[in-house]
Amino acid sequence: MVRIAEVRFAGINVTPKTNWSFVEVRTEDGRTGTGECTLANHEAALEVEIARLDAALRGADARDRNAVTRVLVHAPAGLVRHAALSALEQALWDLAGQEVGVPIWRLLGGRLRGRVVLYANINRGVAERVPAGFAAAARRAVDDGFTAVKLAPFDPFVWEDAAEPAQRAAYAQGLERIAAVRDAVGPGIDVMVDCHWRFSAGGAAALVRDVARFDLHWLECPLAEANLAEIRRIRSMANDRGMRLAGAETLAGLAGFAPVIAAGAYDVLMPDIKYCGGHEEMLRIAALAQVHGIEIAPHNPTGPICHAHTVQVCATLPNLGRLEVQFGETPLFFGIAAGTVPAISGGAAPVPELPGLGAGLAEGVAAERPWRPMGSPWLDPRLG
Repeated sequence: MVRIAEVRFAGINVTPKTNWSFVEVRTEDGRTGTGECTLANHEAALEVEIARLDAALRGADARDRNAVTRVLVHAPAGLVRHAALSALEQALWDLAGQEVGVPIWRLLGGRLRGRVVLYANINRGVAERVPAGFAAAARRAVDDGFTAVKLAPFDPFVWEDAAEPAQRAAYAQGLERIAAVRDAVGPGIDVMVDCHWRFSAGGAAALVRDVARFDLHWLECPLAEANLAEIRRIRSMANDRGMRLAGAETLAGLAGFAPVIAAGAYDVLMPDIKYCGGHEEMLRIAALAQVHGIEIAPHNPTGPICHAHTVQVCATLPNLGRLEVQFGETPLFFGIAAGTVPAISGGAAPVPELPGLGAGLAEGVAAERPWRPMGSPWLDPRLG
């Protein structure tokens, strides 16, 4: 038996707008497994939820993942609960690999590839939110070896306020930002656009028509997943214009993804290992998606532990597209970590060979850089 001695929360501030959140599981034999549960602006709720898990799980067997990390789509605490459980599951896999001396991907059935192709999410690496700022960030990513870049160009647009002149101007500037990135990277680089659920169904249809000229690889999360019929209609419009539709980054569990897959809502599903339930739920979701001919491109725009875990599971997925990675936000991506975080340069990440995850948090970093409330979050609270 491998008894759990402690489940603890670690929240770390890395930029004036960004905290990353983690779970560390310490066992009675002195080992520590690490997972990531970053959920912007919900750090206090995460800390409380993880304290509850700590009280419930001390003395439990760390190998009993099925018993202690079961995802319930109807969990009263919602995404906070799912993030805490997903990080706990990640940490337990880290411990399992350490125990037998093999990387996580080996325990998941073995890898299909020795490197995972990445795309650069440039959004939080853009300090000047003008077209030229986005273009410069995209060029930096391409110079670093990436063959695909993603931007989120439409802040502060929200469809509920779309009648206001300032919102119409924000939409027009979003199109200008996309145009600048497309011109900056040229025709040989894939460009993706993340909409963060900013549009109504009618607005999303107009958006598809307006961005068709930019030869996008995909359009992501144009509207909320509550209306699958409308998302399917938008997917058809996008496909007719040579674009994929991508989304579903905040869903949890196979039960959460199954209706989306059955509805044919997306060409590309984006489960996030921080929310979907961890490694095993990611495998189940990917397997069902594969049956329906759907690609998996996991959501991965946050910290180094999420990245390290996602590279492990991506090594095993047959229907994998590219994996997202945050580009240019902060050098602390590597600075807060101990061990080996898979590299993000050259447009790919090597699949690690170290036991377990092969990475964790640097000693004392959470105390040195404690999380702090964000007065100016990246997203309008109405968007999530």
